[in-house]
Amino acid sequence: MAQDTINNVRQWGIDKGIIGEDGKATETSQLSKLLEEAAELVHAIEINDEAEKIDAIGDCTVVLILLSEIIGTPFEACLESAYNVISKRTGKMVNGQFLKDK
Repeated sequence: MAQDTINNVRQWGIDKGIIGEDGKATETSQLSKLLEEAAELVHAIEINDEAEKIDAIGDCTVVLILLSEIIGTPFEACLESAYNVISKRTGKMVNGQFLKDK
């Protein structure tokens, strides 16, 4: 199901002219959009609105999927690359945040 959703997001991005041959979005424009969506997530967390948190996390993910397409690396490869690094990371939890060892 998740893979279908990622593919649906890609197709939506093509249909809307964000990515693909006729895509008009750039790395910079997608970064700006990501920051906008992240700010919405911050607000949702501040007001503790669960529905808005879910929406904002989803919106951030959509932007990241499209940005990965713009840079020419599939989202799945970006995620796998990050996991391959963090899976070997050591550290500890401090005040609710994971701090990696140096």
